[in-house]
Amino acid sequence: MDDAFAFIGNAFGEFIRFIVDGLIGFFANIGEAARSFMQGLSGSLGIPLTLINLVVLVIGLWLLWKGLAALMRRALVATLIWWLLGVTVLSWLIN
Repeated sequence: MDDAFAFIGNAFGEFIRFIVDGLIGFFANIGEAARSFMQGLSGSLGIPLTLINLVVLVIGLWLLWKGLAALMRRALVATLIWWLLGVTVLSWLIN
């Protein structure tokens, strides 16, 4: 009887270890994928990979998005203003 419970406990422990090892590998690969994506993005834009540059990039893209939203509302003057601001901010990064 003890052998049956030992077998069940062993199988359950192996199953838990399999799940944990799989999750560790999954999350380790997500971190590596995010790191590679950020390095590729900064390399193609020609900017160093710093937090300040990423924040400015996000602000510039947000301004362009606001311009697109204004275009959808058919506010052409607001669209031009948002896009001008977005391009100005992004031009600070990209030389």
